[in-house]
Amino acid sequence: MLADSFGRVATDFRVSLTDRCNLRCTYCMPPEGLEWLATPELLTVEEIVRLVRIGVEVLGIREVRYTGGEPLLRRELVEIVKRTSAFGVEISLTTNGIGLSRLAQSLADAGLARVNVSLDTLDRETFIKLAHRDRLVDVLDGLSAAARAGITPIKVNSVLMRGVNDHEAVPLLRYCLDRNYELRFIEQMPLDAQHGWTREEMVTADETLARLGSEFSLSESDPRDRGSAPAEQFLVDGGPASVGVIGSVSRPFCGTCDRVRLTADGQIRNCLFAMGETDLRSALRAGATDAELADLWITAVRGKRPGHGIDDPTFLQPARPMSAIGG
Repeated sequence: MLADSFGRVATDFRVSLTDRCNLRCTYCMPPEGLEWLATPELLTVEEIVRLVRIGVEVLGIREVRYTGGEPLLRRELVEIVKRTSAFGVEISLTTNGIGLSRLAQSLADAGLARVNVSLDTLDRETFIKLAHRDRLVDVLDGLSAAARAGITPIKVNSVLMRGVNDHEAVPLLRYCLDRNYELRFIEQMPLDAQHGWTREEMVTADETLARLGSEFSLSESDPRDRGSAPAEQFLVDGGPASVGVIGSVSRPFCGTCDRVRLTADGQIRNCLFAMGETDLRSALRAGATDAELADLWITAVRGKRPGHGIDDPTFLQPARPMSAIGG
């Protein structure tokens, strides 16, 4: 079993399939976009499948989540899901939803178990302001297509930004409740390419709960049910529906974190905010055995710090933005 030096077990493998994205969200990248990795730098399908197999069969990984950038831009996504779901592990996807309506059924047939879709606003003009694209209808259609394909649960991830969409907490929750989607509000984290994040401008978990509490009765679920999940769950009006709040900054959950990440160019990251990476791509292409790759992976995880230290004055934001790390 893959474990770090503090005894935390890493069973959740986040695999970034590309650093490219078809949106330019304000909190992720500058309007002009970013320089993307050249294709030869990306892991091939065979390399991805091999690393997932090692993670599952050798290291005890139990969930594999494909991320980006935007994973729907990876042409071989359905093939990757089909081949890796055959290892008997739960396969999930984090996406902005653009293109999901076209691929939802194929992904479900290939073995996709769950999907998380980013949706920060229900207002078209606000969406254009945030994403620099007029694609809100495509995202909503993608959610509907996932539901029709029988993918469940469908989770919606929302980031509230002060003075931009923080007034939409209640409408977003109503929208998700009406459609049986599971909404989770996530605090904005210092992972933007511009390095412009400030704690003062971040909408905190407490503020989000206060906004929701103005319209709904919220009661916290039994914290023992949370396990290693990042979201604190709150029953809405007595349940059974609930809403999640991920206080990555103000309510860190580092002590129970079970995640390890692989970037699209084959680097293992033991934390979103890690300042260092372990290069598996070079070892793969140099002919490393499964055992040698597993040893590199284990060493990387054992170097995981006890916490990300965002509140510490010495905190440094990693050079890679969220679009290049994977969620």
